[in-house]
Amino acid sequence: MIFKHLEKFAITKFILLFKKSSVFLIPLLFISCGTIKTVSEIEETSTKNLIAFHNAANPQFETLAARVQLAYETEEKSQRIVVSLRMEKDKIIWVKASFLGITIAKVLITPERVEYYETVGKTYFEGDFALLGEWLGTPIDFQQAQNLLLGQSIFDLENSNYTSEIFQHNFKVQPKRQPQNFIHSLFLNPENFKVVLETLSQPEQNRILNVRYGDYQIVDGQYFPQTISIVTSEGQSQTKIELEYRKIDLNVGIGFPFDIPAGYERIQL
Repeated sequence: MIFKHLEKFAITKFILLFKKSSVFLIPLLFISCGTIKTVSEIEETSTKNLIAFHNAANPQFETLAARVQLAYETEEKSQRIVVSLRMEKDKIIWVKASFLGITIAKVLITPERVEYYETVGKTYFEGDFALLGEWLGTPIDFQQAQNLLLGQSIFDLENSNYTSEIFQHNFKVQPKRQPQNFIHSLFLNPENFKVVLETLSQPEQNRILNVRYGDYQIVDGQYFPQTISIVTSEGQSQTKIELEYRKIDLNVGIGFPFDIPAGYERIQL
């Protein structure tokens, strides 16, 4: 597990939509004008429209720069650190952890590959998304990682394959037919159509992934997560990761410096 390498250095890496059709434009108008406030006001909302509302709530930006408080906890230990998160929408996710101005680790994620290195043990990784998949306990790609950080569904929601209902003041969205040994549930906030909770489970492997979002903050008129809690469990083992966005700036000039130092040892998964 990649956590065995990351625990040593007090860092856990973390790691258009506006189409012209009215199915995307109308939901945006509802969200921006604040006309939809409670579940009771939209009880008859179809699954198709609900998914369109959620897609329209996906933040639109070119670049993002944020400071994130990251906490990592297992049965054996807990760690906390502030990291710098940068994104170029749909292209790059970049994370740097530092202590007293000294870089501890860096992560660079693109749609094609994942790279990271840490300076304490002088190790690095270059490869596909197996690293993120092993971390979360389920396969994950760039788009899914980006969605997780922005409060969007990890999975692409196909209107014809999902059904919805009202559950405890939220909208519950789930596949009409769950894949074998794989259960996916999504809960959406009726006020902003962002994710409240997303769960993935594989009963036969006794494996569960829960991604829970706290309050959302408005940045440049768009909704971004304030806090994210990620809990993975497999058997009796559990890992909890919490992220708190301290500051978010959009469309600012940023770079993504990443060069693996010479002499580092490559990690093989």
